[in-house]
Amino acid sequence: MKKIGIGLIGLGTVGQGVATIISNPNDRHPLVGELELVAIAVRNLQKKRDISFPNSILTTNPIEIVNNPNIQIVVEVMGGIEPAKSLIIQAIRAGKSVVTANKAVIARHGEEIANEAKAAGVYVLIEAAVGGGIPIIEPLKQSLGGNQITKVSGIINGTTNYILSRMDKEGVDYADVLRDAQKLGYAESDPAADVEGSDAADKIAILSGLAFGGAINRADIPTTGINLLEAIDVTYARKLGYGIKLLAISEKEKTQSKNQKSQPLSIWVEPTLVPEDNPLAGVNGVNNAILVEGNPIGQVMFFGPGAGSGPTASAVVADILNIAGIQSMNKDKTPLNLDPLLSAKSWRNCHVAEGREIKKKNYIRLIAEDTPGVIGEIGTIFGQKKISIESIVQFDSSDTEAEIVVITHKIKQGQLEQALLDIKKLPQVKKIAATMGCL
Repeated sequence: MKKIGIGLIGLGTVGQGVATIISNPNDRHPLVGELELVAIAVRNLQKKRDISFPNSILTTNPIEIVNNPNIQIVVEVMGGIEPAKSLIIQAIRAGKSVVTANKAVIARHGEEIANEAKAAGVYVLIEAAVGGGIPIIEPLKQSLGGNQITKVSGIINGTTNYILSRMDKEGVDYADVLRDAQKLGYAESDPAADVEGSDAADKIAILSGLAFGGAINRADIPTTGINLLEAIDVTYARKLGYGIKLLAISEKEKTQSKNQKSQPLSIWVEPTLVPEDNPLAGVNGVNNAILVEGNPIGQVMFFGPGAGSGPTASAVVADILNIAGIQSMNKDKTPLNLDPLLSAKSWRNCHVAEGREIKKKNYIRLIAEDTPGVIGEIGTIFGQKKISIESIVQFDSSDTEAEIVVITHKIKQGQLEQALLDIKKLPQVKKIAATMGCL
């Protein structure tokens, strides 16, 4: 039987992991043995790598991968938005299915790419774009397809989870843990995409589109990272029975009219207080976890390693095998009869709700003069804005000032913004030191 040709664009950590699996099919699914690594595009032919390849299959020109008639599936693991996006589209137009781990491209251009794939009669599969080795993309498209999904939430960035886990367990400062994470290879030399939350925002945009059936405008997602988080907030959270995790949350808003043209979704990324009895509270280190809530399934959690060569390569090869199984039956090389559950398409319009309309519980830390009546005045302002308070606690008071921590019940963020504007005007309040979400 003629093997299915694979072209690999990128030979970094993930690319080498994919190549290793394809090159060693023993004791794997029989379809792995039907794959042939035809060509690999790299930036530097002379670079030393953990595994070696014949020079005849290496190229510095990825267009050769796209145009090679012996390649049926193109695997893009080079990262970045361009030229990756253009190469994906060119491969599709050349009649090749594509597997990609590129969350940045899919979060911003996923709808365009899906439309191109449908027109060309090919697949674009993206399991490795979210959650590393955790199977979450295909379950949302297939296994959970009969459910009314109401909420998707989770820890989907391993770097920040490692940092927050150590801050919580060891009481160390953010900057110190970040340096350790960089030394261990968990964080890049420029960690901005992770610690400022944009990586998690890319991923929740993809998950939201699959869970709720409509493309999401990535730019509309409110995003706050952990880079400004202070160790004192981790300490206070623990005293109140919470841990802090960088959560990405997407929740379906209840609508008044069934005829509403676009489904509003409350989507945000933010350091969030998680109760100790919540399933996400025990997810530590570089692990990821994603909670999906729906009817009639209830609540299910997907847990596992969220990054790294092995886990991500595992997800990439799973997508290759999905396509290879169909390719091997498609002997006449005509456009594929696309499986709607595998190819995923939008079936409704969705939009990100305005930030002021998002409803959630909140943690607020205030620095104020340690004078009689200050807590009462703060409470009065919250009451005037119709904000119900779950708890208000004073910590670490001194002769001159105190730190006051407030946890609200679930409220619109516009209400909170108005309340904080008035609280800032109180002469006794020196600073609003921190605000975060709370489950």
